[in-house]
Amino acid sequence: MIDLDLLARGVGGLGLFLLGMTMLTDGLRQAAGPALQRLLAAATRTRWHGLGSGVLVTAVVQSSTAVTVATIGFVNAGLLTLAGALWVLFGANVGTTMTGWIVALVGLKFKIEGLALPLVGLGVLLRLTGAGTRRAPLGDALAGFGLLFLGLALLQAVFGGVAGQWRIPSGEGVAALLLQLGIGIAMTLVTQSSSAALAITLVAAQGGLVGTAAAAAVVVGTNIGTTSTAVLATLGATPNARRAAWAHVAFNLITAVVALLLLPWLLDALGLLRQALGLAPGPAIELALFHTAFNVLGVLLMLPLAAPLARWLGQRFRAAEEDEARPRHLDDNVLAVPALALEALEREIDRLGGLSRAALAAALDGADRAVVARRLAAVERLGEAVAQFAERLTRSAMQPGSAQRLAAALRVQRYHAGCAAAALQAAAEDDAGPAAGPAGESGPASTPAPEAAATGFIAEARALLAHCAEGGDAAAREAAWAALQERYALRKAALLEAGAHGALPIPAMEHALQRASALRRGLEQALKAARWRSGAPLSEGRR
Repeated sequence: MIDLDLLARGVGGLGLFLLGMTMLTDGLRQAAGPALQRLLAAATRTRWHGLGSGVLVTAVVQSSTAVTVATIGFVNAGLLTLAGALWVLFGANVGTTMTGWIVALVGLKFKIEGLALPLVGLGVLLRLTGAGTRRAPLGDALAGFGLLFLGLALLQAVFGGVAGQWRIPSGEGVAALLLQLGIGIAMTLVTQSSSAALAITLVAAQGGLVGTAAAAAVVVGTNIGTTSTAVLATLGATPNARRAAWAHVAFNLITAVVALLLLPWLLDALGLLRQALGLAPGPAIELALFHTAFNVLGVLLMLPLAAPLARWLGQRFRAAEEDEARPRHLDDNVLAVPALALEALEREIDRLGGLSRAALAAALDGADRAVVARRLAAVERLGEAVAQFAERLTRSAMQPGSAQRLAAALRVQRYHAGCAAAALQAAAEDDAGPAAGPAGESGPASTPAPEAAATGFIAEARALLAHCAEGGDAAAREAAWAALQERYALRKAALLEAGAHGALPIPAMEHALQRASALRRGLEQALKAARWRSGAPLSEGRR
């Protein structure tokens, strides 16, 4: 029969532990402020720097989940490279083992109430007296530390009370091993904290609810379970962020498989190591040592595997923009024949032009800024490949005509790059909507309302962009440019009139003017590229 009193105390103990862990993590993270972000972003120059920063930051904030999610966020924002992030994630797995040592050496060795209650009192005092300062989050961290120990005390009492009535299965067969792994994974999913699941396992082992070998398998399961948060953090994220998350999954799975295969021998070896280090015997100490050892073993396994893993992940989760950014015509095998190499280069630049015009078309259609930014990134990456190929081409012996052709091609590429950059500046919502007011309120009858002027300007812009495509008719292109200039002047006049008469807020007017100017500038860059591509600039005297 279920002892409701023990059940209530167990639930309360788990709640106190989780609350304490949350307060400890959040308090330390807020107290450190942006320093943790700077450390993660800056200390990844080498894999050892990344590994060390992952260990250090996780040991400080006491949450591998927080560091993992933050690292994936930095990768998503472009602040960390995938290669640098991998070693931060690997280090986080080692840093999180600090929790096991705190529980084993402090939480289960002293009279907890004598330590926890003063910490809670001091933490609350700092919180009350330090509002708005760094003392407040430090107070949260101290109070959280105290609550964590109080939760451990309750769990110890509960597990001690049921130790003679119920035990976690401790068999050695495959079925028992899978059950033990499943328990560890489930505890981590329920608590959303591998540190909490680890602490529960250590307390249960110390209380006699589970044998050391079975508890070690549960600990391995907690390591696997913690990957769920990383995977959830990548929903809607960039390909690089998803790669980082799956690298975290791969690390934990590989480490788990190796640890389980070596489990009996690893526990025996760690028993000898515990004696050599002079650590007191006991399941909690042995499990804390095991947790640290197999995560360090995982890092050692990753030393030769990280580079192949990064390459393999680089071929997965590819976005359309990344595929577009890969050169399709550039091949070093044709560099020996400059004429063929120039042909390949011009084809790639033409494709780059299509990407830049697509970015500008997306801005014209009001696409989200992030969409245009990804298109710009594709143009920039392809531009880098073009520049590197052109640099290798210049080492070949070229005829004067080929050199002029290369110079013209590179000029066209620069115009395409300018078109895409202007698209990003124009990628914002059109503020000259309903706020602009009706035509009668925006200025004299001779000046169209901002809505009408915007519609006409966008229509002419789309027409010009279509004429700038490769093979477009030069006369139609120039006529479209002239029409756009007229529409741009009307658009500008309408916005200025609306702002002057109060029909449009001045900040909104400025924003709309800047967007129109960026669109016109991007279209002008696309027009210049089309002129040069068709060979018109020299005869027409345009630059």
